[in-house]
This record gives sequence, structure tokens and C-alpha cells, in this order.
Amino acid sequence: MNAPSPQFNPALLARRRVELPTGTLDLNLERGVEELDELLGFAARANAKRGFLFLSKVLGKHWPAKPSDMLAVHARLAATVPAVDGPVVFIAMAETAIGLGQGVFEAWLRRHPGHPALFLHTTRYRVGAGELIEFEEAHSHAPRQFLHVPDDPALRALLLGARTLVLVDDEASTGNTFVNLAAACRRLNPGIERVHLATITNFMGSAAGARLDARFGLPVTQGSLVEGEYRFTPGPHAPDGGVAQRFDAGADRGASAAFGRLGLKSALSAPEQLAEQLASEIAPGERVLVLGTGEFMHASTLLGAALERRGVAAWVQSTTRSPILAWGAVEHALRFPDNYGEGIANFLYNVAPGQYEHVFVCHETAPNAALRELAIQLGARLLHHHTEDRIEEVPVR
Repeated sequence: MNAPSPQFNPALLARRRVELPTGTLDLNLERGVEELDELLGFAARANAKRGFLFLSKVLGKHWPAKPSDMLAVHARLAATVPAVDGPVVFIAMAETAIGLGQGVFEAWLRRHPGHPALFLHTTRYRVGAGELIEFEEAHSHAPRQFLHVPDDPALRALLLGARTLVLVDDEASTGNTFVNLAAACRRLNPGIERVHLATITNFMGSAAGARLDARFGLPVTQGSLVEGEYRFTPGPHAPDGGVAQRFDAGADRGASAAFGRLGLKSALSAPEQLAEQLASEIAPGERVLVLGTGEFMHASTLLGAALERRGVAAWVQSTTRSPILAWGAVEHALRFPDNYGEGIANFLYNVAPGQYEHVFVCHETAPNAALRELAIQLGARLLHHHTEDRIEEVPVR
């Protein structure tokens, strides 16, 4: 009998070393080895605090993802949430995991119809004049994070009456940001009894995972698709991507209150009528990119999924404020002004002009020069989402 090929031997695949321009990343994988390369790539951050990035291929952020693949991941992570009593609060981490968290929340609602639940996502923008919770994501290029307390009395009651907190991010590496956010939520609602962490990848390691109850001061459960631990050895030169956050409490950045910052207790509806119209204009075999902008991500997933159901070859992605080097899992990088008016650089990765026959840019901010510049670079159409069912196409020129 022939010996098995090493490439299919999980024991040999469980260790991975990645030499990045910014240092060396060593992985020791405990779960998910067989689908690691389908779910994950590796990239180098232009960030002196952290020189590596676990780049998800099913997140719809830095890598073009099929909507059906994203929805399947949402369902898998929703299934990891243990059975619970009482209201559940789902919080998605800005900016990268906002779409993921909203999708996990909606998948969980489908599994538990009628169960009281609230979705919120953290943000780096103020919306309205209500109460803000601030916490820190220390390793981030933009460390200040905020959580809005809902203005609506019914949604606020869900937050204050919740017994379970589900925190969703694309990856967990130290758990520090989760601990900071949970502590902030418990100061507001001391009745929280348990925390569940839902992530695509979890590289905290089993030893650190065993200490989570003590760190949170609560029972903690975890659900992820890839698990293990990592060690990063920085190289001699740590690139710095520059300023990535200019928070001004009094500035109106055009961020919407309708899509999750102030809370949602039900799923967003897909724009079926718009998808029908757009699909009628797409020839067989043409490739379509539905592009979210910054923190505005989930609407593009819903539109992409609606197009895909109509037989359109659609991919979903989003712009980002994250500075990443063109290396490894990042082949192309476009730079342009941010459409929220902070005056910081925004980026789009792994999309080259002309790669798609159609590009639809979904945005929550009012039309502005930054959006038009992005649309001109990509030959795209602008779709301004006022609400989930009021979407206006904006002339580019």
C-alpha cells in the first residue's frame, strides 16, 4: 500500500510557517486544517502595532467572496451558539466583521424564530446624540471603538435585559478586545450571565481559551471554524500606514442609524426588486462585484445573494480603512479618499479595474466626491441606501 501523500496528512499540515515582509508568523492548528486554505489567506499589515493579518476569504471584506459561501459561514457560526434563555444580544465588531455579525444574527433568528434578540455593531462614528460606550481595540490602527445604546425603548430594554452576549469577529487572537467590550456592556447591564465568542478563526490557543471564564468573570463558550495558536516574530522594519482615525464627537459623518448602529431586532430584507432590475441588465457569463463601503457591508451581501439567486455570477467585497501591503493574499491595492469625510485613506484590495463587467457600490453616506472617484476608477454604479427598501441610484458624473 502506498504511503499517504504528505499534502493530505493533517498531522503535517497542522503546523504552518509564513514568512511575511513584516516578520514571521508561526501557526499551530488544532481544528479546521482541511479547509484552512479555503477560508484563510495571510497578509502583511502596514501597522507598526501588528504586522500580520489573518485574511478571511469568506468575509466579503479584503477578498471577493461568493454570497452563498458567506451565508453558509453565517449559518455555521450561528449553530455554535448554545441554547439560552432570555434575550440575546449580538454585537459585531467594526469595521471588518460588521457584515459577518449581522449575517450570524440573521441566521440565528432563522433557527430561533420568535426568540427575543438584538443586533448591534460597534462603530467609529457617532450617530445622533444618544449614549455612547467607548472601549479600546489596542492593536488596531484605529483603536477607539464605540457602541451606541439604542434610543428606541424596546431595543434599549432588550440590551438592558439580556442574559447572553454573543460577540462576533472574523478572528480572535488575544481576546483582549472582547474582554474590553464585555466589561463595558456589563457596566451597563450587570445582569449578563454568559458570553459566546463566534469567529471564523480563533488563534488564542487552548490554554488561553481555558482561562477565558476568569478573564471575563463569566462563563464563556466559543465557536469557530479554524482553531489554533500563533506566534509572530516581528521583522526589523515595521511599516506604518499613517493616521487611520480622526474621531470628532460633533461631526456628522453621514453614518446611518437604520442598519445596526442603534440596534435591530429583526433581519434586513433583501432588495429583491432592485436585484430583479439589475439582473435583467447583466448578460450570461458576465462577472458582477457588489461592493460595500467601510462599515456599510451587510446590504451588499443581501444584494449579491439576491443576484446570485437569479443566476448572476456575483461576488461581494468592501472598501476598508485598513492599510495592508500588496503581498501574499493581497495582489492589488487601490487607494482613494474615504466617503465618511474623515480625511483618511481608504483602500480596496484584490480588485483591479476591468476585472468585473459590472460593479455596484452600496453606500450609506450621501453622494460625494470620494464615492464618485471610486466609481470612476472601477467603472461602477452608485447605489445610495437610505433604508433597507429605499435605494436610489446616483449619477456618477
